[in-house]
Amino acid sequence: MHNPKTKTDAEIVKLAIQNDQYFGILIERYEKKMFAYISRLAVLNKETIEDLLQEVFIKVYQNLNDFDEQFSLSSWIYRITHNVVISHLRNVKRTPIVKSMNDEDFNKNFIDLLPSDVDIPKEIARKEVGKRVHRSLLELPEKYREVLVLYYLEDKSYKEISDILERSIGSVSVLINRAKLKFKAILCQN
Repeated sequence: MHNPKTKTDAEIVKLAIQNDQYFGILIERYEKKMFAYISRLAVLNKETIEDLLQEVFIKVYQNLNDFDEQFSLSSWIYRITHNVVISHLRNVKRTPIVKSMNDEDFNKNFIDLLPSDVDIPKEIARKEVGKRVHRSLLELPEKYREVLVLYYLEDKSYKEISDILERSIGSVSVLINRAKLKFKAILCQN
């Protein structure tokens, strides 16, 4: 018998529908990714993130029969996670913000967004640039912040972002372009 962990997501979904034990494989594959995604999407304590993660996997399990194979499982789980986090934030009346100001990947990816005509003085330390990047990102409206997080920090394609946010690819493209322009404008002001 083949090792179930080597099966594709679609194969594991079919097996999990028939036998609950296979659902654990899906949790293993996505738990760390979704924890990181929630952490980047909103400033929450570890316990709240774990509670939201549990809610995500309960929803995934409850809706496994409704999974539409035209989407990737990854995009479907990101969409459920996104919806759970946004719903939680609306319930507690908080604005989602990105955290991990010292996250090297975060700083590197957003530093690449800087306009090429902006000359960053050599004496400004990378850490200070990271702080400016973080502050600027926090000032963005939620719809722009979340597309930048998905595209630059979660490495999602336009198609995947489209599936996660339930928007057209054209809309995602426009949002990302507008978000980058707004981000650059805010960054230059900070």
